[in-house]
Amino acid sequence: MANTKSAAKRARQAPVRTARNQAIKTGLKSRIKAFRSAVATGTPEEIEAKGKAVVSAFDKAAKKGAIHQNKADRNKAAVGRAATAKAKA
Repeated sequence: MANTKSAAKRARQAPVRTARNQAIKTGLKSRIKAFRSAVATGTPEEIEAKGKAVVSAFDKAAKKGAIHQNKADRNKAAVGRAATAKAKA
């Protein structure tokens, strides 16, 4: 049981925020999986479309605080490298 009003409020907020962050991360993982599938078997147009969707999802997740901005930047760079490597191959 919380001892202060602020602690009680934090206890109410935590499950809501946890659920929101989990939903954002799950959607992000789904987009990454779709992108990797497109890189493995898709057309260049499909890879570009899925890549843009993943980059956008990373930006939104970082903006909402579900993931750290550095993690978003790191993963966006990896998406770009994968797409470029596939285009050159």
